[in-house]
Amino acid sequence: MLFRKNLHAGKVKDVHFANGSIQFLSVKLNVYCYVTDGILIDSGARSLAPQFQDFFHTQSFDALYCTHIHEDHTGGAAWLQKERNLPIYLNQLSVPEAAASGKYPLYRKLFWGTRPPFKAQPFPEKFTSNRYCWETIFTPGHSRDHTAFLNHSTGQLFSGDLYVSTKTKVVLESESIPQIIESIENILTFDFDEMFCCHAGYIENGKDKLRQKLHYLYEVTDQVRQLHQKGMTADDIQQLLFPRKYPITVFSKGQWDSKHIVTSILKK
Repeated sequence: MLFRKNLHAGKVKDVHFANGSIQFLSVKLNVYCYVTDGILIDSGARSLAPQFQDFFHTQSFDALYCTHIHEDHTGGAAWLQKERNLPIYLNQLSVPEAAASGKYPLYRKLFWGTRPPFKAQPFPEKFTSNRYCWETIFTPGHSRDHTAFLNHSTGQLFSGDLYVSTKTKVVLESESIPQIIESIENILTFDFDEMFCCHAGYIENGKDKLRQKLHYLYEVTDQVRQLHQKGMTADDIQQLLFPRKYPITVFSKGQWDSKHIVTSILKK
C-alpha cells in the first residue's frame, strides 16, 4: 500500500508547530503538535515518527502534555521518554492505559501506527512553564479523557480535538455529542481568544469558532430530537440530515460515521 506522508513545520508568535499528514487514496488525515515556552503539547503518530522526530530535534522542551490518549496524539511519547527522559502528563483516566501498547482497528494501525507503552503521570489542575501559568480543562466527548490546556498568561487555548471543524459531519462511534456540547459550554466560560487545534491548526478567532460549533450542535440536536419524536428511526434521520457518504466511513468500516452523531444524541 502506498501511503503519502508529509510534515510541515512553522511558528505562530511564540508557538512552534508541526503538522504531520498521511494519505491513502482519497483519505487524508493530519495531526498537529505544539511547542511553547518549554513544553510540548501532544507528540504525533508513530507512523510519522521520522517526520516528527526531525521536528523534535529542532525544539527545546522538558515536558510533554497530552490532550488525550488517542494514538495520533501519543504515538511519539515512548520515544521522547526514552530519548529525553522527560515527564509525560496525561489525564488520570488514561494513565493505566498508557502503560500498555495501544489496541486499535486495522485502519487506525495502518494510518497512525501502534502506540508503544509509556509511563505517564496525571497532570495537575494548574501548572507553570518557564514563564507562563496554565490550567487544564476537562473536556470529554471526543474521548473520555479529553483535556484542553489554557495558557492564562497569553490567552491561548490548546484545544486538542474539541473543535476540529465548525460543522461536524462524522464522529467516532465512541463520541458523545451531548458531552461535547457540555465541554464547549464550559470552555467558553474561560478567557481566551486564540486557539490551537490539533487538526485545524491555528485559529485566531478561536472562541468565536467554538461558539459557532456550539450553535451548530444545538441545531443538530434539536433537529434529531424533533424528527425522532415524529417517529423517524436513527437511519432515517441520518439519511435526511447527513446524506453525504465520506470515504473515512467506508475505510473505517463504520467506526467513523454520521450515524453516530444521531445515535449519541438519542442516547441522552
